[in-house]
Amino acid sequence: MDEIKKLLYISDISKTKLRKAVFASVISNLLVMIPIIISIEVLVEILKPLSEEAISFDRIWILFFVGVFVMILMFLATIYEHRKSFVASYSEAESYRIRVAEHLRKLPMSFFNTKDLAEITTNIMGDCASIEMVLSHILPQVIATCISTTIISICLLIIDWRLALCVIITIPTAIFIIWASRRIHKKWVKRLTNLKLEQEEAMQEYIEGIKVIKSCRTSKNNFKHIDNILTSMKNMQLKGEIITGAFFSGSQIILQLGTGITIFVGIMLYVNGHVNIIPVLLFCLLSIRIYGPILVQIVSLAELMYYRFATERMRELMLIPTVSGEKTIPLSDFNIYVEDVSFAYNEKTIINNVTIPFCENQITAIVGPSGSGKSTLIKLIARFWDVDHGKILIGKYDIRDMKPEHLMKYISMVFQDVVLFNDTIYNNIKIGNKNATEKEIIEAAKLAGCEDFIKDLPDGYNSFLGENGKKLSGGERQRISIARALLKNAPIVILDEATSSLDTRNESIVQKGISKLIEGKTVIVIAHKLRSIENVDNIVVLKDGEIEEMGKHKDLMRNNGLYKKLYTLQGESSKWSVN
Repeated sequence: MDEIKKLLYISDISKTKLRKAVFASVISNLLVMIPIIISIEVLVEILKPLSEEAISFDRIWILFFVGVFVMILMFLATIYEHRKSFVASYSEAESYRIRVAEHLRKLPMSFFNTKDLAEITTNIMGDCASIEMVLSHILPQVIATCISTTIISICLLIIDWRLALCVIITIPTAIFIIWASRRIHKKWVKRLTNLKLEQEEAMQEYIEGIKVIKSCRTSKNNFKHIDNILTSMKNMQLKGEIITGAFFSGSQIILQLGTGITIFVGIMLYVNGHVNIIPVLLFCLLSIRIYGPILVQIVSLAELMYYRFATERMRELMLIPTVSGEKTIPLSDFNIYVEDVSFAYNEKTIINNVTIPFCENQITAIVGPSGSGKSTLIKLIARFWDVDHGKILIGKYDIRDMKPEHLMKYISMVFQDVVLFNDTIYNNIKIGNKNATEKEIIEAAKLAGCEDFIKDLPDGYNSFLGENGKKLSGGERQRISIARALLKNAPIVILDEATSSLDTRNESIVQKGISKLIEGKTVIVIAHKLRSIENVDNIVVLKDGEIEEMGKHKDLMRNNGLYKKLYTLQGESSKWSVN
């Protein structure tokens, strides 16, 4: 059981439940043998007149009531097996998905940068479903069949070792054939799984790009790779079914030869006077009953080998180390010090020896050309990644010593790419602070400039936004996200292109709202609209991951450096018009 626990990465509770499920299945398998024995005993009584003996009707009635009692036991055992195998496994699957989601939440951002959304979705939904199938329909029954078959085989050997050997001799041969095919099956499953991931990624890309497809009148020939993937999947499935099916069908045929061997040897022993007809009948019937569950489990073994690849992937996912910290520090100093920080992604240096103070009760703006490392820097401050060199302090504490959940209590963030949930506007804003009152939520919405469009909606704050807020415009989604951050009212506020989707009027409203919150707070702003940060306390200019300039707007304009160049270019572009 410990090996199974490691393989499936299940909890101790699940291991205990699995053990109970196996026990329940063993009891069910053994009880099924009793009606066969009772039937043989009844047959013996009925055939007694052939040997000039009287039929004992009392014994037949006893056997009848024993049979009824066994049927009741079988019914109760089936219910017990169902509860331990299926109900328990479904509950475990639910908790397993929660564990996976919780584990994903604690993983570093570097993990998500190397994984596609389709693969992560497959981990949460497909692989968890595979483990559910293994725990409910496959593993308990396979283990139970092995145990019950062993017990029954021992009993048969005690009754008559010659006939018992005839019954069990084909079992190891059938199992060996399946064992021999495991490498071929594993290779096929791996290829098929990779093709499925490619197909899911291609279909997701197709759906997400449907606007471009329609606007460019793209023909089906432009998506020939999707047809190729689907054709490859079909061919791979057919090829796999034929090859692996040959092994498993051959195994089932060889297994059932045991019944013929038992009948042949039993008749020979009976003809030569070495055994009575009753044991021969008993062994023939029992062989059919023994082979029945094994034949079913041979199919289950094929499914187990198929799902093994999914369980291995899930195990690999759960073994990825999470971002952690040992200290829960009650912070009171919210000055941020980025000291000699360097960070590389995929061996490409993004931030190189950067040292910046972000002072409390001040607004610090980070600007620079695209790809200069602005967004990466703030994600390092929020500990979405850990720095490769140097350190980031809040007050006197290194953020790597803090638990991520504890750190994020002190940080409000508004991302350039807004993420909203298919819920009401009210609940989307309330995510910033679960304990906020209705008055506080409405006030945050007003500060972010949401009130104007919310009151025009049919249900106001109770209006549903649709998937990722698709019922709102880009600027409206951005303002909801800002309201969420304002409601959180954390001592550190990070705005990543927070006003990029706002018009002049709403940008002014949002800036007024933010200005009311900066007292006693550390505010970090990333902005492309340089005119919006003219009055901030400090401007950091990044270029190729390094600090190019740092200072106030007036000082940087006098320097005639990169900042002035960017500012001038923006002024010229603002005069551009369509002629």
